[in-house]
Order: sequence, then C-alpha cells, then structure tokens
Amino acid sequence: MKKRISLFFRGILSVLVLASLLSWSQAGKPTREYYQLTVYHFSNEGQEKIIDDYLQNALLPALHRMSIKQVGVFKALANDTSASKLLYVLIPVKSLEQVTTLREKLDDDKDFQQAGAAYINATYTEPPYTRIETILLRAFPLAPQMQAPDLKAAKKDRVYELRSYESATEKIFRNKVQMFNQGDEIGLFKRLNFNAVFYSEVIAGSKMPNLMYMTSFENMADRDAHWKSFSNDPDWKRLSAMPEYQHNVAHVDITFLHPVDYSDF
Repeated sequence: MKKRISLFFRGILSVLVLASLLSWSQAGKPTREYYQLTVYHFSNEGQEKIIDDYLQNALLPALHRMSIKQVGVFKALANDTSASKLLYVLIPVKSLEQVTTLREKLDDDKDFQQAGAAYINATYTEPPYTRIETILLRAFPLAPQMQAPDLKAAKKDRVYELRSYESATEKIFRNKVQMFNQGDEIGLFKRLNFNAVFYSEVIAGSKMPNLMYMTSFENMADRDAHWKSFSNDPDWKRLSAMPEYQHNVAHVDITFLHPVDYSDF
C-alpha cells in the first residue's frame, strides 16, 4: 500500500515538474510583435520637408518617450524620378491595443503637438501629403521580434529591400507562411546573412492575402551578391522544388529603400 502511495505521489510530482517546465518555456518565449507600416505619398519638396520635420522633430521623439526605440524611416530609391514619391515609417509595437492607443497618447503629448504644429495644423489647401497608407503586420512565429541590422556602411549607401508576396487564396498564403517558418526559409536567409529586419503576415492592408519582409544590405552590389548566393544555394533549390510549396506566390512587389539620416536604423 505504501509503495502504491509513493508511486502515486511520484506521478503527481512528475506532472507538476513537467507543467512547471512547460510554463517556464512559454514564459521565456518572445511574443510576436506587430508592426505599423505607414506609407506617405507626396508630390513635391515642400511636402517632403514638412513630413521630414514632423517625423524627425515630433513623431520619433514622442515614440521614443513611449519606449518605442527602433523606428525605421525610409525613402524609396525611385523618389527622384517618380511622380508619386514615397516615404515609409516602420513602427514596432507589442500589441494591437498599443496601435489603437498611439494616437491618444500623441494627442496628450504637448511636446509632440508643439514640435509637429506645421504638419498637424496644415490647411486643406496646402496638405503635407497626397495620401497616407497604413499596413498592419504581425511577426512570423519563428521571427517574433524585429532585428536592427548590423550594417557598417553610411546610411546614404545602405539598401533596404521590402518585399510583398501575394497569394491566390488564404489557404495558399498559409502554405507560403509555413514555407518561411517550418520550411526554414527564414533559416536560409539567416545563414546567408541577409540582415533581415522583420518577417510578417499582413493582417490589414489593401493587398491581401500577403506577407511582407525586409532585408538589408551595405549597398546595391552587396544586395545583388546576396541574392545570387541565395538562388544558387542547394538548400533553396531543394526547398523551392518541393511539391507542397509550388505556386504559393501569385504576385511579388519589390521596393528598394534607403534610410533617412534620422532613422533609428
């Protein structure tokens, strides 16, 4: 009888230890971030200056006061010749609730209101942009948090490559997400030192279903060399040839960006 009781309590102890280990494992696991990617469309130097002044002197300092330290600000490399010029702001947040409360906190921030007055109080006859586009993203399970890249080149020479992969259906989209995660496409990018900033699925935006990710390079020649290595890599050839991962991307958009001087990375 005593032996049975002893075995019973040992069993309970084993269950408690296992539960504790599982709890500890989950507690130590990084939570998946969200990203707010705002795209400013503007058409002239006057609008560009107002946006730059607002971001550099008002928005980024306000976000830093909220402990959002790594905010990326980028301009498209084609800005000089494009009729519709683009500026991208990448804001990492811990939850969707934080996305919804950002505006409330900015409205209550007197320093922000004062520093951003020219932008905030612009008239309808002289707006600071032609349109704003906002995309909400959620980090992939195996890349749960944004990573500031380890680049040595001057910011003016760096190239950030933003890719958007659209799929034909939601089910096929999930297959492409699985290819990045369980298929270890993320691991391949990491092994080849692509300096990825984030990998994510779009949860709200004008183009869905799709995923977006950003890699970074010292310059365009460095970018081209990395992609050449990627396309020739045996692991990529094996992964891309697997029957279960065929035809999971219907359309690709590639945007080349460079960080502005006041960008956090």
